[in-house]
Amino acid sequence: MTLSPWARWAMRVFMGAGLGFIYAPLMLVLINSFNGDRTFGWPPHDFTLRWWSSAWDNSGARDALWTSVEAGLGATAIALVLGTMVAFAVQRFKFFGRDTLSLLIVLPIALPGIVTGIALDSAWRSVVEPLGVGKGLFSVIVGHATFCVVTVYNNVLARLRRTGTNLEEASADLGAVPGQTFRYVTFPLIRSALLAGGLLAFALSFDEIIVTTFTAGPGITTLPIWIFNNLFRPNQAPVVNVVAAILIVLSVLPVWFAQRLAGPEAGASRT
Repeated sequence: MTLSPWARWAMRVFMGAGLGFIYAPLMLVLINSFNGDRTFGWPPHDFTLRWWSSAWDNSGARDALWTSVEAGLGATAIALVLGTMVAFAVQRFKFFGRDTLSLLIVLPIALPGIVTGIALDSAWRSVVEPLGVGKGLFSVIVGHATFCVVTVYNNVLARLRRTGTNLEEASADLGAVPGQTFRYVTFPLIRSALLAGGLLAFALSFDEIIVTTFTAGPGITTLPIWIFNNLFRPNQAPVVNVVAAILIVLSVLPVWFAQRLAGPEAGASRT
């Protein structure tokens, strides 16, 4: 489609306005993490690294960061296994209810987080706790995995649909057993999709707060929850800005790497 010069300039202006609307608040948080003024006067009169030093010395923030990493890695591991298995089942086999299964796998990422959180809380209290398993880090990992599975599933399914089965059939015709075919043919084909899906799953888990609120046990504090709990404490405001800046970076990097690895296939996001 050919656009006039005025139309191209209008599209650029609207695109710039949209990006500014999205990213200007994030940039404000990053700049304020270096703002020497404790009240965050604007524009900043001086810049300092002392808030970063204070954040590093804050044991609560460090513990929350490590808890978020543990939860993210655990949820990503579960999502990689379950999402890959379901993607293979849906793409490689025909069975009754296949489309329904695909819908049920994708549904958790479309549901509001508070609905997922309430459902998980009710299920845990009614089914799991009577078995002697209380809420803790494991319940957070399970809760995050329910929607992280979707990102892995979408990425692997898209890759399987694009590659088809010709190479696998050729491998079988040459005498390779299923394990060899998967190791030398299938896995190299889906490896980047797995990595992209895993990175997106980790990013979703790392900044999740609503589901975490309903599934976390006593003493379990992730980084987003720590930020929320300290947001309105004046003496913690500079440290909160630094931690929020770290959270932004640690959330953006996996998404960026996933986009580099899988392109449009990695575009799934939580709504």
